[in-house]
Amino acid sequence: MQVSHRRQESRHLGRTMEYRVYGHTGWPVVVFPTSQGRFFQYEDSGMVKALERFIESGQIQLWTVDGIDSETFFADHGDLGARIGRHEAYFRHVREEILPEVAQTSRAANGGREMKPLVTGCSMGGFHSANFLFRFPDAVAGVIALSGVYSTRHFFGPALDGQIYFNSPLDYLPGLADEALLGRLRQCHLVFCCGQGAWEDDMLEDTRRLEGILRDKGIPAWVDYWGGDVNHDWPWWHKQMPYFLDKWLDAAHRPVAAAS
Repeated sequence: MQVSHRRQESRHLGRTMEYRVYGHTGWPVVVFPTSQGRFFQYEDSGMVKALERFIESGQIQLWTVDGIDSETFFADHGDLGARIGRHEAYFRHVREEILPEVAQTSRAANGGREMKPLVTGCSMGGFHSANFLFRFPDAVAGVIALSGVYSTRHFFGPALDGQIYFNSPLDYLPGLADEALLGRLRQCHLVFCCGQGAWEDDMLEDTRRLEGILRDKGIPAWVDYWGGDVNHDWPWWHKQMPYFLDKWLDAAHRPVAAAS
């Protein structure tokens, strides 16, 4: 497997950020880590191994990015405005510094073909990937979010001041009325999954609420609930991600039917 390690000085964060790229060609897949995780977590957890057949066969090129949750959602110091402001800088880093690298590398690796990335993650990575897609649907092709929460109440309590509101999908999506933005979301391929076993209670509640909001907005999404034995843990995500990725790639490669 072709693997490269990269470092980048982020002008938005004022620090060095790192990431890894796995594979030589295929659909670009950008991975957000779980809570307070780093770029190497996806490999250390065994998920890169679980996706090896997709990478080796050239179906995907995997990009695992750094996270800064300890400075934002999980910081135990600083006011809420400063913490969410730091997160906004992180999203600018991903959108303006990482995604252009993904696009350039992907074009070179895929014979000039333009492919917007799939974003994904487990747990906190599920939250980040879903939130990123909902806010910037023109930048990505879709999401596979596993065991995510979708409200900032888990991190900031009831506060919805300033940018906190715009990072809480369960709060901002119901009021979304921009038809252009809704139209772009409807063109994305959305997958959400949650187990119903240990440590999934908050995730299950948020996923059910999100499903209802997406249905009300006419945004197609595959929302899947696995059984009562399915816990909030890597062994289950190792099963879920290949299962959903296989079907996501099939849908993404399928020609869009012409409007009648």
